[in-house]
Amino acid sequence: MRDLILVTSVASAAALTAAPVSAQQPYDGLWNVTVVTKTGSCEPSQSSTVTVAEGKISAQGAAVSGTVGSGGLVRVSINGAYANGQLSGNSGSGKWNGASAGVPCSGRWEASRQ
Repeated sequence: MRDLILVTSVASAAALTAAPVSAQQPYDGLWNVTVVTKTGSCEPSQSSTVTVAEGKISAQGAAVSGTVGSGGLVRVSINGAYANGQLSGNSGSGKWNGASAGVPCSGRWEASRQ
């Protein structure tokens, strides 16, 4: 479950503080992310808010390493869990995989800009 919560924090992004206009990327801002498990015993569904600032993904209280490219390509890793997908305009989606208590889990995520 901890991995799933961390994956939820990963999936997409936004800025808690505004970046300078010259440095802002198209997908910077706060994003609501919902992660849904399709296989495995992870939490069935989880939602959280993540931040994208200058194309880098972060979440309060989670060690997230990820990026959103200027074209919207999302790539994130967190404690052995991985997510990838695509943002377009004010929404996005993709796939994730990880584990809960050593049992593999995977599913989809969806994001919407706040």
